[in-house]
Amino acid sequence: MFKQRGAKKTGLNILIIGCGKVGTALTRQLCKEGHDITVIDKNADKVEMNVNQYDVMGICGNGASYSVLMEAGVENADLVIAVTNSDELNLLCCTIAKQGRDCATVARVRNPDYSKEIKYLKKSLGLTMVINPELETATEVARVLYMPTALEINSFAHGQAEMTKIKIPEHNMLDGLSVAHLGQQLMDRAKNINILICAVERDGEVYIPSGHFKLHAGDVLSFVGSRPMSRAFLDFIGFKTNRVSDAMIVGGGDVAYYLASQLINMGINVKIIEKEKDRCERLSILLPKAVIINADGTDQDVLKEEGLSNAESFVALTGIDEENILLTLHARHVSDAKTITKINRSNFKEIINNLNLGSVFYPSFITAETITAYVRAKSNTRSMNSSVQTLYHMFDFRVEAIEFRVDEASEVTGKPLMDLKLKKDVLIAFINRNGTIITPSGHDTIEVGDTAMVVTTHTGFNDIRDILV
Repeated sequence: MFKQRGAKKTGLNILIIGCGKVGTALTRQLCKEGHDITVIDKNADKVEMNVNQYDVMGICGNGASYSVLMEAGVENADLVIAVTNSDELNLLCCTIAKQGRDCATVARVRNPDYSKEIKYLKKSLGLTMVINPELETATEVARVLYMPTALEINSFAHGQAEMTKIKIPEHNMLDGLSVAHLGQQLMDRAKNINILICAVERDGEVYIPSGHFKLHAGDVLSFVGSRPMSRAFLDFIGFKTNRVSDAMIVGGGDVAYYLASQLINMGINVKIIEKEKDRCERLSILLPKAVIINADGTDQDVLKEEGLSNAESFVALTGIDEENILLTLHARHVSDAKTITKINRSNFKEIINNLNLGSVFYPSFITAETITAYVRAKSNTRSMNSSVQTLYHMFDFRVEAIEFRVDEASEVTGKPLMDLKLKKDVLIAFINRNGTIITPSGHDTIEVGDTAMVVTTHTGFNDIRDILV
């Protein structure tokens, strides 16, 4: 199955092997950003769906076949991304692709055994990137359980800075407070806590707030700061900042394994409920400090018997989205636990957002964003020294938070921020200078060697200079 694209685009030539959830998420995002995409999958229906929905070419075939790759144009490819359901096939696809052209290659690798050997695999197979959706998801979930009053926490500047999303409750001190007034209170009453409110969602609309913007109960806001500053701010506005002491996890797949490993290292007690006996035996060997229960986690009596009503956190990680949603709704009904829900499909994202599930994680989006950040850095042809370091989409892809690495002087560097002519709805959220996070004022400057994070409703920024009018 094959379809010719429309007009030639100005981006990279990219082959995406695998049209599952991750492959489709990547196709949607990278096509929107102006890249020439060719998708490859053995399943003709999946190829046809992508070809009909997006401006891409599609080939039905084995992505590890040299002839199929040649038909797909691998000799002209800038990047090959292998995200099939098989780790081995992904590695093989990338290896064979490099025989046709010495292009960049990205492989999805999920098996914990392979994940321990990522450095070796990258070096020996010449891979540009190895991405593990389950591990990335587990890491993001662990961050939230460390700060359970947050809906979401994203890491920047190699962990030195965090973007935290919260919902303002009724009668909170933020209700009715302007951003500027809050800033003054943080200076006067809170021992100079430095955070910056970057984006606010209210009644379905997203705002990059100015100082005059007034916050209200029910707003969902994202703020950025160093980890100590973020914790101090949450404490100041009356949010609990202590991590959970225990976690009940339903579903014993790879995400559960990675998450349990991290939580145990943080000193958090872990209980996993998994209905497959063989998997339970495997987990008991891999996680000797966790409590492994062989039972049906969707059974309310099992959850009651295992102490759901007293659990501090509940994480639904089964392979079925509907089960995860119902489990979370039940947990919120019978307990005060911090709830985490893993969702694989994105079809009903708007409806899911209205279900009050607590923190919701989409592994396919997490993977797509990591790869998209790399693609943006690679596609920046204006400067080989200034590129995208980290990228997160916020509020259903309506806002982007982008961390740029600045390795050369430009019209952005060395000037007070107040003198830069920024595009509308662009906010410089922090400057990372040698590991020190600076919450910028108008007098601060971006210098060579810094990284700087930009929050914007624009899309497709590839270079720090894109923030200018």
